[in-house]
Amino acid sequence: MEIDFSNIKVIGFDADDTLWVNETYFREAEEQFADLLEGYETKNKIDQELFKMEMKNLELYGYGIKGFMLSMVESALEISNNTISQATIHDILNLGKKMIAHPVELLEGVKEVLEVLKDKYRLIVLTKGDLLDQERKLDRSSLSTYFHHVEVLSDKKEENYLNLLEHLEIGVKEFLMIGNSLKSDVLPIVNIGAKAVHIPFHTTWKHEEVTVEEDNNKYLTLNKLSNILKYL
Repeated sequence: MEIDFSNIKVIGFDADDTLWVNETYFREAEEQFADLLEGYETKNKIDQELFKMEMKNLELYGYGIKGFMLSMVESALEISNNTISQATIHDILNLGKKMIAHPVELLEGVKEVLEVLKDKYRLIVLTKGDLLDQERKLDRSSLSTYFHHVEVLSDKKEENYLNLLEHLEIGVKEFLMIGNSLKSDVLPIVNIGAKAVHIPFHTTWKHEEVTVEEDNNKYLTLNKLSNILKYL
């Protein structure tokens, strides 16, 4: 059974790892963080403790690089039993600053797809993360002219989507979400009755991983963004 996209009027795009590379830089920073703390614990233990700290702090800091930086600092203090040097703390903060300053690397086919879709649909960005950082990345990406609206959400749950669609006066049956995360971009969307396209990225944060059987009756999975043009 094919999914019918004929009623779609508005398309929402996730940003990180859908429009541009993001998670890769977090994994690189985690590797460097573990290197900085190798005198205190094994790499595997450091990774585990950092993830636990991120989950502990998620409600306080939300998603994004700045919360990640704070969690790295707090993890370093905890792992070292508060003996970590000021120089190492400085190095940890620089890991985060380097991530923030990193050039935006668009994923394959993004501009070409947006160029085709911009005159057929109302395009919006729906992403999580730090507002300033996401605005900065969108500006550096040179993609902002394609979008009618940009929304940085604190989370991507069913209630968040429903509230936003109501606020923007978008009918659920007229909305399609495209993203790399089943947990954030796909499952909540199909649960509210809208359409979703899943385009997996090669790296996924553990917090975004879900175990679910593939069901193309509910959403479409593509291996790259440009394949969406076969359906829209």
